[in-house]
Amino acid sequence: MTRAVRIFWRIFLYGTLAVILLLVLINFGVFGKMPSLAQLENPSITLATEVFADDGTPMGKYFRDRGNRSYVKYGDISKHVVDALVATEDERFYDHSGIDGRSLSRAILKLGRDGGGSTITQQLALNMFDSRATNIFLRIIQKIKENIIAIKLERNFTKQEILALYLNTVSFSDNVYGIRNASRTFFSKEPDRLTVPEAAVLVGMQKATSTYNPRTNYKLAFDRRNTVIDQMVRNNYLSAASANDMKKEPIRLNYNKMDENNGIAPYFLDVLRGDLKAWCKENKKENGEPYDLYADGLRIYTTINPRMQLYAEEAVAKHLPVLQRALSRQQNIKSDAVWKGKEKVLEAAMKASDRWDNMKKEGMSDDEIRKSFNTKVSMKVFAWNPKREKDTVMSPLDSIKYHHEMVQTAFMVTDPQNGQVKAWVGGIDFKNYKYDHANLRTKRQVGSSIKPYLYALAVEEYGFTPETQCEATQQYFPGFGYVPAKNRGKTGTRTMASGLAWSVNEVAAYIIKQTTAQRFAEFLKQINIPTKVDPYPSIALGSCDLSLFEMMWGYSMFPTGGFSAKPVYITRIEDKNGHILARFDTDRKEVISQATAYTMARMMQGVTDFGTAAGLRSRLGVAEMGGKTGTTNDNSDAWFMGYTPQLLAGVWIGCDDRFIRLDNGLGEGGQAARPIWEYFFQKAFADKTLGLDRSAKFVQPENMKTESFYDYYNIIDKTPPPGAEGENVGSGGADDFLGTPDTQNIPTESKQAMEEQKVLQEATNAKNQVPVEKKENATQPKQEEKKKPGFFKRIFGGKKDKE
Repeated sequence: MTRAVRIFWRIFLYGTLAVILLLVLINFGVFGKMPSLAQLENPSITLATEVFADDGTPMGKYFRDRGNRSYVKYGDISKHVVDALVATEDERFYDHSGIDGRSLSRAILKLGRDGGGSTITQQLALNMFDSRATNIFLRIIQKIKENIIAIKLERNFTKQEILALYLNTVSFSDNVYGIRNASRTFFSKEPDRLTVPEAAVLVGMQKATSTYNPRTNYKLAFDRRNTVIDQMVRNNYLSAASANDMKKEPIRLNYNKMDENNGIAPYFLDVLRGDLKAWCKENKKENGEPYDLYADGLRIYTTINPRMQLYAEEAVAKHLPVLQRALSRQQNIKSDAVWKGKEKVLEAAMKASDRWDNMKKEGMSDDEIRKSFNTKVSMKVFAWNPKREKDTVMSPLDSIKYHHEMVQTAFMVTDPQNGQVKAWVGGIDFKNYKYDHANLRTKRQVGSSIKPYLYALAVEEYGFTPETQCEATQQYFPGFGYVPAKNRGKTGTRTMASGLAWSVNEVAAYIIKQTTAQRFAEFLKQINIPTKVDPYPSIALGSCDLSLFEMMWGYSMFPTGGFSAKPVYITRIEDKNGHILARFDTDRKEVISQATAYTMARMMQGVTDFGTAAGLRSRLGVAEMGGKTGTTNDNSDAWFMGYTPQLLAGVWIGCDDRFIRLDNGLGEGGQAARPIWEYFFQKAFADKTLGLDRSAKFVQPENMKTESFYDYYNIIDKTPPPGAEGENVGSGGADDFLGTPDTQNIPTESKQAMEEQKVLQEATNAKNQVPVEKKENATQPKQEEKKKPGFFKRIFGGKKDKE
């Protein structure tokens, strides 16, 4: 053997050993961590948590920037998507073992001019890295890692599983991840319903997601779709004749991208997010780590009824523009007088803004920043119109005032029997006003809406009945003064029922004098009101702050025969595989007797027949109901709480700054809040699918069936006493005040999402009607499903089972 030959073989041997050593070192993570066998068998795909309504309708998701994925099984992906993908990205996918030698050689020889040499399996391997390396040396190392991972993937997974994993992880245009989200976003359908042209559009995006986006680059996307269709013809997935017809069709998008602002019940979803974060922190997975709300693909099933949610938002969108127009017309608003002496409020709002923060980072002084807030600029602001926004020119300071002068609301609907929340509206527009007003922690002065609790205490423990005569005069409390503080010169007495119907403050003051403020404060705790209420006599008039959530909790005892049910909105939590992780039951306990609850329910009907919400029951045409208005000092807050035997609902109206309020009586509960409640119930009763019964009645205790004191025509005054909350209100609906502005074309926040979900639900229903055998056969690839190799073979690198 010559010296040259020996040198050659030495170089060859050392080179081979060096390559083997490099591969071993890479495989064992010397140049960066490699996925373990467990990770390959169960790849960590970041999956969004999905939230569902009570009928299974998807409501929204929680995800990080690249985590908006919904896992879909291979059998639930259209055959056309699989065929288009293989034909375009990896023609020999079913024949290679992770690396395609022919494609790789072509890519090397032609320097990638005719496309890369990566197989679908290699692309899946690349997706398992956080990012693509930019440094040449690191990219070479990463490419070797891809090949190793691709081979391991082929040894551990079937071809179908690899295709499903790839389609669940890959990105599409508009920062959409996964085939299910892409299908829902661009075509508003499930991925198993995609047609050939639609599948070709989505697969075509893989070449360059921005370039071939059909929403922004139609012509390029159209041409790319047709290229994919040609590839399907070339690989015998499609006939030339049918392909020619398809290529003539335009791209028909049904685009709906869901984000945090346009899901069903966005305020509710935001509150739910906080609760779920706490649950995830407290609960551990099998590996001992806490659940990740944004990555573990949890499935949250809620009690929200999509139809009731839509009606609730429609009610708000119908009435709030009426109130907003009234507020905007007030002289103190038009003249800016309402802001006199409120410079600190404006200063705090300026300093809390992104504008202030950004300009501060740029090194500008406080005086320079303040000056900029008085310079007019173009901007978009919320408005009650069909677009729910308007383009305008105003100074940033004026925009702060504009947004603070918006009338806000909270509206909640529950099933009083079990506490399940059916609708939740936390404000007027989640996109612009993120603060939720319906949750447990957001509290406002409750005014007269607290009185039913006081009356219930008097009936339960102090022998009061609807007929009991109560002093209708100002009461003096040693150490506290007079309640109510203003002496309106009232004298005489009123029946308890009249005092409640007309919300007479003097009657409430008389009753708390009998029960004592201390006992009433204790009673509020007894009926499960979480907030600690101090025992001042003025709490009889609702001087304390409580949340709508708490008010709904407390009022649940009236239509249920004395049982208090905490509002609950989650039924169960499942993991990504459908295993139940937690169930949530009703928190329900008896807090007053059935007799007291029934007495209060019948007495509170007087409010809706003759009192501060006069005519409400007759307009709805219901047999029995109860309700109570609430108005606070200077109309800063307006409430209406009401119920039938089947549903309980509460409304709050007010501005975030309490010094901004409706004048001329328009801020009273009967006018400001009650119309929202009424409109919702009109829609709910008209919807036969909800199963609500107008003739339903409260359950009357056996020992009360012979009593006859519920004849309100005898014990309730038919005309309002002087100074009553409902004086001069009348019995009209919302449209009887301030004219009739056109609010019919204002969309609700959930409406667009609801329309999208209807399409998706129809697709799901159609899918479920297909026999399993047929569906599986319809999506079979060119090869039969292969069996996974055994555990030891996979560990020691044994060959795959041959088909």
